[in-house]
Amino acid sequence: MTTLLANKALRRRAGAYVALLVASLLLLMVSSNPLVRDVQNGVAYAFKPFQVALDGVARDVSSIATTIAEIDGLRHENAELRADNQRLQAESRTAAELRRENEQLTGLLQLRNGLEYQTVAATVIARESSEARRALTIDRGSDDGLGVGMVVISAGGALAGRIVDVGPTFAHVALISDSTSTVIGQLLSSTKTGKVIGQLGGALVMLDVDAAAQVAIGEEVFTAGIELAGGIRSPYPKGLLIGRVVDVTRDPNEVVQTVFLEPASPLDTLEYLLVITDYEGGITGPIETSVPCDPTRGGTLPDSDQPCASDAPSGSHAPRP
Repeated sequence: MTTLLANKALRRRAGAYVALLVASLLLLMVSSNPLVRDVQNGVAYAFKPFQVALDGVARDVSSIATTIAEIDGLRHENAELRADNQRLQAESRTAAELRRENEQLTGLLQLRNGLEYQTVAATVIARESSEARRALTIDRGSDDGLGVGMVVISAGGALAGRIVDVGPTFAHVALISDSTSTVIGQLLSSTKTGKVIGQLGGALVMLDVDAAAQVAIGEEVFTAGIELAGGIRSPYPKGLLIGRVVDVTRDPNEVVQTVFLEPASPLDTLEYLLVITDYEGGITGPIETSVPCDPTRGGTLPDSDQPCASDAPSGSHAPRP
């Protein structure tokens, strides 16, 4: 039985093989016929537009897929470039800020090395800029040897102000643009002097300048370092730059003229300062003097911001222990 089935299967395979062989021979014979070739060419020509259309669709689909992939790649690349650009901008800003701070600190170091006085470097930690006050707070105090009345300067040796109150780790500085500040200034060319006082808005005005003095726009004004009324030495060392002349008001009927100054130091944007700690001029607290106090200035000597003895001296001018 098994042999019979095997023979039947063998005969079927042989029959299929013979049939395929015969069909192949017939197809070869038919394909070589000119009529059949013409029919094949006609069918191919008839279907050619469809083939071209299908090829175009295939190419378009392939192109769209490639474009989508490229767009996605460009999107990722653009995001990376944007992140790199932001990082570089941040690094550039940081470098510029560090460079600016370094330039300021270098300027202060050079100034410190050229001064004849001992100084303490300080950083501005707070500001008060209003119509009534021009003051700031620094990060050094009595623990660093600072005291009320000490002179504060900025880069270039420009006068900034004086300490009016001090704590262990901080000090309040009244700027020369403050309305309570008075400095005896001296013109560079004529050496004429006048009272430089602060004004609302941060400007400086130099009063009581001899009308005979020729004052030029742009002329520099320095601290005079002369004695105040009552034989008291100036609270400011001589030769500190106060500002430059920007305008002059003359009245032919007056014996004095008024000079307007631009502060030499950028008082509203100061960041780093030097405090002179060993200048022995001026006074550090209320003293007994035959010169009457000026009650309108909170108990200070005339023509200055130095405190004098009064019945109720202000807390900010209390004598140091």
